[in-house]
Amino acid sequence: MSKNILKNEKLKTYLQREAHELGFDLCRVTQPDAIEHAGERLSQYVNKGRHGSMAWMAETAERRSNPLKLWPEVQSIIMLAMNYTQQQDPMAVIGQRDKGAISVYAQNRDYHEIIKGKLKQLAGKLASRSGGDVKVFVDTAPVMEKPLAEAAGLGWQGKHTNLVSRELGSWFFLGSIFTTAKIAPDTAEIDHCGSCSSCLDACPTDAFPAPLQLDARRCISYLTIENKGPIPLEFRAKMGNRIFGCDDCLAACPWNKFAETASEQKLLAREEFRAPDLIALSQLDDQAFRKYFSANPVKRIGRDRFLRNVLIAMGNSQIETMKIHVRPHLDDANPIVRGAAIWALLQLDADEARALAKRAKAHETDELVLKEWAAAE
Repeated sequence: MSKNILKNEKLKTYLQREAHELGFDLCRVTQPDAIEHAGERLSQYVNKGRHGSMAWMAETAERRSNPLKLWPEVQSIIMLAMNYTQQQDPMAVIGQRDKGAISVYAQNRDYHEIIKGKLKQLAGKLASRSGGDVKVFVDTAPVMEKPLAEAAGLGWQGKHTNLVSRELGSWFFLGSIFTTAKIAPDTAEIDHCGSCSSCLDACPTDAFPAPLQLDARRCISYLTIENKGPIPLEFRAKMGNRIFGCDDCLAACPWNKFAETASEQKLLAREEFRAPDLIALSQLDDQAFRKYFSANPVKRIGRDRFLRNVLIAMGNSQIETMKIHVRPHLDDANPIVRGAAIWALLQLDADEARALAKRAKAHETDELVLKEWAAAE
């Protein structure tokens, strides 16, 4: 065995040991040219408009499709996974009509901050040991993390397009370290889904046109987080009480049974986010919203979009007394909130909504809100 190969293997062993010490559950390596077909799939996705209003996907498609276009000097890409499997059933809150369902990943601190800090520590150790330059990425940069993770052997992209691991199921975050150091790549993972279609069948809005294809415009995660306008009418009832994201396809994966509870405490659900009270959430003003969701992923969508989601859930609750807490939002300063409040009131008390419609339309100036009132007549 040559000295270079021996040095390479020692570096890799060191890297994996340090990654584990920092709390990463999996650490594998791939090469920057390992995802040659990913760019083509991304182009097809964007050309069909399935990215919805996420214009950044089209704007960064070229850099995203090839790591070498993002950083020409990169020689190796280290892909890491951190488990966030919970002790509790993530679907237990669904159907609790007076509660809101927040996606599991957002039930504690913002994972970007947690993982990026650990990535920087690991990258620093790698740079010191190898002498190579490093860059770290967590979700926000134009990096195709899932194809790279598959190429590195962390898992495979399931039919729901998310990465699946035989060790971690579907509940884990990804991060990457790009480096100019040469490290032997691991073997890519193969597909272990077989004929299972549990994730596709679980989707409340039929957001998967086919296996491995997602139409974000139909996805509740997109609709409640990325979408800045009103929730399209056809998806409101299907949202149920999901107020931030949707975990249905992840929770349905049979591989989850092999995952152990996350060891990182900051990734385990906090009680106040596991099944929050819809009425209490509806009463948050902007300041209270920011305080309640401080350092939490929900904070980034802002009070207005979040309240839109809460009002849709209240309308879906079929609890008529909820209307008392919906009414104040008919006069909210934000038209997106006003529109959601109208729809919610219509579901809870159609007679009252009709009675208010004519008078309210006389004072309303926003076209979208006027359409909501027109639907209530």
